[in-house]
Amino acid sequence: QVQIVESGGGSVQAGGSLRLSCAGSGAFYWRNCVGWFRQAPGQEREGIAAIATATGRPNYADSVKGRFAISEDNTKNIVYLQMNGLKPEDSAMYYCAAASCTAYGVPLGLDMRNYTYWGQGLQVTVSS
Repeated sequence: QVQIVESGGGSVQAGGSLRLSCAGSGAFYWRNCVGWFRQAPGQEREGIAAIATATGRPNYADSVKGRFAISEDNTKNIVYLQMNGLKPEDSAMYYCAAASCTAYGVPLGLDMRNYTYWGQGLQVTVSS
């Protein structure tokens, strides 16, 4: 059984930073791929960052590349999403998701259909 809990959301002014955390339980960490997704009202869920926890190899959506960074803490079984240079258009519900990697150390990418386990999500609001 895999359980995922996100934390760290909130409100920030444009240009500010937030760090989201994704904590996993069970066998979540050692053999899984993790992704961060977001969904704004009236829009489809968008994949923004992904990582293979065995190697730390990441990939990013163009919309966040250079501003967001996904990383892992081997000692705490947590995946982070550091968000810098936030813009009002980054406002959304943010979700962490996980699944078994199909190839060792290779991220699953940004397609939500690749992910099996999902957290409840948290709100990020960026004001101008």
